Amino acid sequence: MMEFLVEVTVNVPEGTDQAEVDRRRAAEAVRAKELTAGGHLSRLWRTAEDPRVIAIWRADNEIELREKVLGSLPLWPWVTAVITTLQPHPNDPGLAG
Repeated sequence: MMEFLVEVTVNVPEGTDQAEVDRRRAAEAVRAKELTAGGHLSRLWRTAEDPRVIAIWRADNEIELREKVLGSLPLWPWVTAVITTLQPHPNDPGLAG
């Protein structure tokens, strides 16, 4: 599987009922756990400076990532995302053991 750095900002549409926001956020947490168990979600962070979320995702290719993985998230329709394909670096300290 390939790895991707994905930076997302959730933009809740103006006028959206808070109950709908809460429902989608709860469903998002459940789906994230499922994607973690399936080997797609590797790491997840919130930034301290702004509302962005940064994550390492895995998929066979970017099309699968967008359509089948990220596209399955309940908040995805409200997301602005920047997706960067990652490649291994020969000096990666994670490879040294």
